[in-house]
Amino acid sequence: MSANNAIPRRKFLSQAAAAAAVTIVPRHVLGRGFVPPSDKLNIAGIGVGGMGRANLINLASQNIVAFCDVDWGYAGKALDRLDSDIEKLRARIEAPPVEPAPGQPAPEFNREKAKVQLADMIQLKTEHVPKAKRHKDYRQMLEQQKDIEAVVVATPDHMHATIALAAMELGKHVYVQKPLTWSVDEARRLARRAKETKVATQMGNQGHSTDDARKAVEYISAGAIGDVREIHIWTNRPLGFWPQGVPRPEPLKVPADTLRWNGAGVNTRLAAALAGDFPVPEGLDWNLFLGVAPQVAYHPIYHPFNWRGWTDWGVGAIGDMGAHLIDVSMWSLNLGLPTTIETVSTPFNGASYPHATMTFYDFPARGKMPPVKLTWYDGGLLPPRPEELGDEQLNKGGGALLVGSKGKLLHDTYGLNPRLLPNSLHASFGKPAQKLPRIPGERHELNWVDAAKGKTAASCPFEYAARLTEVMLLGVVALRAGTKIRYDAENMRVTNAVGATDYLTRSYRSGW
Repeated sequence: MSANNAIPRRKFLSQAAAAAAVTIVPRHVLGRGFVPPSDKLNIAGIGVGGMGRANLINLASQNIVAFCDVDWGYAGKALDRLDSDIEKLRARIEAPPVEPAPGQPAPEFNREKAKVQLADMIQLKTEHVPKAKRHKDYRQMLEQQKDIEAVVVATPDHMHATIALAAMELGKHVYVQKPLTWSVDEARRLARRAKETKVATQMGNQGHSTDDARKAVEYISAGAIGDVREIHIWTNRPLGFWPQGVPRPEPLKVPADTLRWNGAGVNTRLAAALAGDFPVPEGLDWNLFLGVAPQVAYHPIYHPFNWRGWTDWGVGAIGDMGAHLIDVSMWSLNLGLPTTIETVSTPFNGASYPHATMTFYDFPARGKMPPVKLTWYDGGLLPPRPEELGDEQLNKGGGALLVGSKGKLLHDTYGLNPRLLPNSLHASFGKPAQKLPRIPGERHELNWVDAAKGKTAASCPFEYAARLTEVMLLGVVALRAGTKIRYDAENMRVTNAVGATDYLTRSYRSGW
């Protein structure tokens, strides 16, 4: 750790624990009619160059008091780009509706929601960006800036748990992007700490707050397709989004003419072709980016964004999209945790996730609900197309198909566009009775704000998000184990594959 960033972990956590003792006050102590001095929450964004910026746009009605990012060269450009993004959105709102191409559906564009987003973007740009304090090290920010009441964590996956735990120790409300954590053990620790501190928590799987996802759950709960025993879930990630299945950049250790032109030889040549002495970009603190992860030299194939495909920092396609696609099935069927998991894939080198995987989960019976087999597909792999679709093709971008004893339910990513199959079942069943509350404006971030203010329950708190994340991450554990694993969820251990239990946790870099 560089000297200017050094805060001993033990000292930081002891300070955090002491502060938590005076910060965490049960709401009932304040009284039923308690109204905070300001009805706006003081929020810090940690990781603001990508999805974190989108979260802060949606939170612009609150007080954004701090921005924290390890790479202000990248994050600064993202904030500066608000000007051009505002003008682009304004122009689209003012433009006449786009006529669809012959035979094609009209492009989806909700003008009213876009107007709300435009107002939020303008408020973030004009009100918050000029005055919010800027930091590089979240530890220094939390130690020095005392006006922060809540944090949004939108860093690479490997830092989610460490930052969220530090914030909760200080009594801060926490919103964490999906996947909640990098490891199963971290997910369980976050769920426990959230329960102990009673802060408002939310995972950033925004589909959980949409009306469509809730309607999908209500279809299943109403018995529209009967008993569900089989589920297929797919995404096109990582195709065209970030690299996977590539070797770690590394210079040749032997003369090139001694290598064969087989798979191993080609991969060695690819690694050498990628290798180079790349300077760390101005504004990036690479040590802070690495955080708890192993020491690795900077390379532009890792950052920005491409970290997701590397095992040091991300958890691949299932970590990126699993929370958006598995959610409805977990929620509606109360799946709990699986007993066996097996992942098969294209070649996996241990450093970069494979081009494509399939993961097979077995979930046990729950009360009167039968056991469920769930299959995950990524990298462009698709399940068999249900014959009820006729000439219609599956959405190659992603979706879920739940197969029941009376019919099937199909939905898109985020739980959108749920419909029953065959069409005759959809028509005859009608709209399911509304059993779940609707989130005002489907605004996931503001639902968390209202939970922090004691006005409502969080849509996707860590208690639920941790279980959903654990299911996703068990697919990665099975990939790394290289065999079908049997899982003892109660004791958080793999019972049949030597060493596989180690993949449920991670070793942190010295100093973190």
